[in-house]
Amino acid sequence: MTRYTAWIAALAGVALILSNSLDAAAAAKRKKPSTEAADDDSATPAPKKSTTPTLDLPLPAKKGTDAATPPPAKTEEKTGTEAKGKDGHAPNATVEPEEIAEFAAQPPRIQQLIRDAIDLTRLNLTYTFGSADPDSGGMDCSGTIYYLLHAHSFTDAPRDSSGQYLWTRKGGAFFPVVSKSADSVEFKELLPGDLMFWTGTYDTAREVPISHVMMYLGREKSTGQRIMFGASDGRSYNGIQRWGVSVFDFKMPKADATSPEKTKAEFVGFARIPGLRGPAPPPSVADAGTTETAKKEAVASTPAPKASKQGSTKTSRKKKKANSD
Repeated sequence: MTRYTAWIAALAGVALILSNSLDAAAAAKRKKPSTEAADDDSATPAPKKSTTPTLDLPLPAKKGTDAATPPPAKTEEKTGTEAKGKDGHAPNATVEPEEIAEFAAQPPRIQQLIRDAIDLTRLNLTYTFGSADPDSGGMDCSGTIYYLLHAHSFTDAPRDSSGQYLWTRKGGAFFPVVSKSADSVEFKELLPGDLMFWTGTYDTAREVPISHVMMYLGREKSTGQRIMFGASDGRSYNGIQRWGVSVFDFKMPKADATSPEKTKAEFVGFARIPGLRGPAPPPSVADAGTTETAKKEAVASTPAPKASKQGSTKTSRKKKKANSD
């Protein structure tokens, strides 16, 4: 019995020693800061916030809902396997402003204009001819530009593309393009925020037959491709046709000898939005230039001075005198 008692006492002692050791190790671990945990915290960046601020535009209020806008979702436009958007078309394409090469160098006012334009591409708006109201679910090309410009206090911007063309010609700087190549030197002055104009995209009876307008965004960093913002019923982005308010690739119209009716569209040029990059030139400056030109033309067309007539009179008198002599 004494032997068993000794064994039991020995085992109890060992258990006590092990228990004390484990408690000491646990206490030491609690007191010692975890270097690994600290490294993990410092190496893990804070969650990324959206680089695009909340849209400042008066976006359409969806009837029967509290939310003014649907949650923006960037289109996976580069996979070529996107789901279909409205009416079975590919979804509208969008980009982040920071993906545009020239974006960081633009003045704050133009950066905000571009941000707001891109935010409109995230509302899944379709192409709706005759509409300038996103609350209707879609807009046409000039209606989209009209809505964006008026939201940015360009309240004198006309509604249709022809009127917008004349508006920029009168109050801004216009750059005509006669080349058929997108690499032409004529595009040297093209800047983000410029309006771009086409004719012949559809038949129109307007005196100035501008039929299509979009806004230039810049070159996409990843591809070097020029991209633009607006509404279309068939232009493409990344080789996929889009139908609605979207980002599109800028491409010059291609000639098709087998189908002349498809080559009526012509790109006519681009223009600064009046007052966007500074005050619009006052009319007096243009008038002064016109007046000065008119003066020069008047001088050039002025008949010979009267002195020459007097000279001819004297000559005729000499002739008469000679005859009389």
